[in-house]
Amino acid sequence: MNNFIFENATKVYFGKGCVKEYLACLSGHYGQTVMLAYGGGSVKKNGVYEEVTACLQKAGQTIVEFSGIGANPTYEKVMEGARLARENKVDLILAVGGGSVMDCCKAVSMAAVYDGDVWKDFWASPGVIDFEPLPLGAIVTAAGTGSEMNGGAVITNEKLKIKTGRDYPKCNARFALMDPTYTYSVPKKQMVSGGFDILSHIMETYFSEPDEDNVSDDISEALMRGVIRDLRAAIQNPEDYTARSNLMWESTMAENRIIKLGKRMDFECHQMEHQLGAYTNCNHGAGLAVLHPVYYRHIYRDGLEKFQKFAVNVWGISPEDKTGEELARAGVETLADFIKEIGLPTTLRELGVNESTDLKAIADSCNLAPGSYKKMTCEEILKIFQECY
Repeated sequence: MNNFIFENATKVYFGKGCVKEYLACLSGHYGQTVMLAYGGGSVKKNGVYEEVTACLQKAGQTIVEFSGIGANPTYEKVMEGARLARENKVDLILAVGGGSVMDCCKAVSMAAVYDGDVWKDFWASPGVIDFEPLPLGAIVTAAGTGSEMNGGAVITNEKLKIKTGRDYPKCNARFALMDPTYTYSVPKKQMVSGGFDILSHIMETYFSEPDEDNVSDDISEALMRGVIRDLRAAIQNPEDYTARSNLMWESTMAENRIIKLGKRMDFECHQMEHQLGAYTNCNHGAGLAVLHPVYYRHIYRDGLEKFQKFAVNVWGISPEDKTGEELARAGVETLADFIKEIGLPTTLRELGVNESTDLKAIADSCNLAPGSYKKMTCEEILKIFQECY
């Protein structure tokens, strides 16, 4: 294991009924005024909004609503939330939703109390937070990003066509309430997309140095097997509590920093998808599904030992009668088959990318992740995009 420092400040309340049981008491610790943040209104259709507001009213809270947070939260939306928080002297931000809502609210928690340019100082390049962001709580309604237990936030600057993620521990939610039944109403397409995002987070941590046996890789292999099993079960029965609760915690485990300990990490696929999203606003998990197999076909020879372990320990492929390279490639192709099985797209055209999309401009705008087994270039990223098309 490489050296590491571990920190996670979020307290998790997990299980059926946890919002009713804990929210009223928790919210009262932070003050009178709560900014209730959510997305397009699905929380009002599935009963979550009614349950949450009832808990807040029971605690005597003043509720300020911040709605309409989109799937790829924008810097403009962040600044709207920051103005609302300042004008109403908000004491606590409560993010109710999936990763986009939580990410937006983390950025709002900073922008509401910071006098400078939050994008320039903290997203365009990494910054140092020497102030206290507004307290943040999270109620998770969709499994995927794991944003409920880290300080990470992915924000899109539409004017600059840049989609960037940063992780600041000071932006961790103070508490996260995770009721798996809240995910039952998530549409199948969104559930599958979020499930693949979980798998992507784990793979991008796993496929990196060190290659010697280590605890982080052992946990990652178990999590990947779990995601594959639970996603299949949830597709068959969307109200399978075991599958949905497992997916919810697998999402958290993928991004609460535990499996990243001692790892170099390779988030090149996320870098590529972020820029695809910045230019096309495509679905995040679906974009990752298109990119991952093609990217891995480009790099598996450079990380042969790890890709062999992936084939055997995650997919259960027998190494008998296979060369090391054949075994590694079989793991990648089984991943590609799984993506088809669960109904995710396999080409950029299926994502809505057409001939007018400037793939070269997107490739040139991609950050090059340092943890890749193969040193990437913008030219090779363009080849990957073209092969995905």
